[in-house]
Amino acid sequence: MTDTRDTDQKEDTGVDDQISSHAEDGKVSEPPEQQGDQEQASNQNEHHASNQIPDRTAGSPVGEESPEHARKRKQEYSNSLEESVQYWQGDDKIPTDIEEVKGTLKDVSGLGESFDLVFREMTFAGRKVGYFFVSGFAKDNIMDIILARLSMLDKKQISADALKAFFDLYIPHIQVELMTSMSQTINKVFQGYSVFYIEQESTSIVLDTRNYPARGPEEPSLEKVVRGARDGFNETLLTNVALVRRRVRDPGLKVEIMQVGRRTQTDVSILYIDDIADIRLVESIRKKIQAVDIYGLPLADKQLEEAIIKKGWNPYPLVRYSERPDVVADHLLDGSVAILVDTSPSVMLMPTTFFDLCQHAEENRQTAFMGTYLRWIRFLGIFASLFLLPIWLLLVMEPGLKPAYLQILGPQETGKLPLLLQFILAEFGVDLMRMASIHTPTPLATAMTLVAAILLGEIAVKTGVFVYEVILYMAFAAVGMFATPSYELALANRMVRLILLVAVAFFKVHGLIIGITLYVILLTLHRSYNSSYLWPFIPFNAKAMFNIFVRQPVLNNKDRPSLNKPKDRTKMRNTQK
Repeated sequence: MTDTRDTDQKEDTGVDDQISSHAEDGKVSEPPEQQGDQEQASNQNEHHASNQIPDRTAGSPVGEESPEHARKRKQEYSNSLEESVQYWQGDDKIPTDIEEVKGTLKDVSGLGESFDLVFREMTFAGRKVGYFFVSGFAKDNIMDIILARLSMLDKKQISADALKAFFDLYIPHIQVELMTSMSQTINKVFQGYSVFYIEQESTSIVLDTRNYPARGPEEPSLEKVVRGARDGFNETLLTNVALVRRRVRDPGLKVEIMQVGRRTQTDVSILYIDDIADIRLVESIRKKIQAVDIYGLPLADKQLEEAIIKKGWNPYPLVRYSERPDVVADHLLDGSVAILVDTSPSVMLMPTTFFDLCQHAEENRQTAFMGTYLRWIRFLGIFASLFLLPIWLLLVMEPGLKPAYLQILGPQETGKLPLLLQFILAEFGVDLMRMASIHTPTPLATAMTLVAAILLGEIAVKTGVFVYEVILYMAFAAVGMFATPSYELALANRMVRLILLVAVAFFKVHGLIIGITLYVILLTLHRSYNSSYLWPFIPFNAKAMFNIFVRQPVLNNKDRPSLNKPKDRTKMRNTQK
């Protein structure tokens, strides 16, 4: 069957094939060994196509893939783009013939099958040139300027060295480079670059004409502040790096880039300040990223985190995520290392601790006194989300533990279900509402909240499924969880709360004591890049612990955290007398 796509693709690929009368009569081309003679006679015989490629159409009607070529395509199994290029053309060099280049692009990249891949064949000053790019990534205005300038070339101007003339004199673009690897040029095109393949040249010209679809910087929904910057990271790596560099105009800020994923070739960038950050930490992170052997990173930073951290089933996060450029800049100045992944608006900060995950940018946007107050309220909320429900359940089950002034605590009425089951159902209900709020369109969110409040509140209590106290204390715990700055930390604390509830229900006082002890031991053994997760509580550092609970004025905060092992411990020079 003749491939109907050829008609639509002739303009993009530059192929001017003519359908021969042999194809219309059902005849086939000659075998491969006789194809060369047929090509020589093609100019004199109107019954043959003018531009057939024998090794891909031999033994099949004009315009169709040959059986041997189709069989070879089915047998291909390549783990990387480089292996695929070597499979089809024997090496990774750029062919000097434009038709061979086009054939390799058809076999490897899907040229002719993917409508957004364009291979434009042109002739400049008597030299054939193939221009390969992805239409959705290309900047049309830049390409028009380059092509207009090249179209004015004269054959005498490039007769000596076409590549040098194209590269040095006639391509008015800043970000241009030369490449000799076919797989690298294809990979560059899929990253948004465009490539010139020049006839009789084994080196191609790669131009940075990227124009990614992207949204503008917006304030992150999870890290809102009353006062402060309203810009946040988006899904474009270059934009995110620019937002950080705008705040850290230090020549010591280094931005390394590498690709991860055999198929996705996702851009991953490491940011650090070389005269502050611990070089051993930087090298460790770099080696772990380079050692990642995975098919790709379609989910961006989260998959990369699991690949380099390998924390297993431990629910507590070992990296801090942030979508605010000012937060990332502040951590870089403290000696941390930031990892940016293309297509993700979140930045990973390492190393991190439990107490670092409890801090929020809003505390530093207020005065030192009010920042300290907000920090204490936040810590109380996190404590309530962890221990309020287990302690209340214990006091209900063991009334003798309650002092006289706390006799008011406890359910005035007993429901139809055990208290433990009520708490578990309430936990599941809160989780269900949270997930529903994420997937519910904004206009319907208010209606969903009202329905959930009525069903889980008033009606549930009146029917005897819940008691009022369970709803009350569950609400306190839920608010404390929502006040936790780190979403990952809040989810982990919820799982610990459920485990403590079960331990108290079955073992009472012993269950609570053993559960909290195991919880502290778990966090103590948890390490973020060889740094204690509970620092500065374990190992204890009095000065750092004081800074955790009290937000110091800026001029009083003169030292960087020792956790990061920075080269330069001092933030500012002591010039005051």
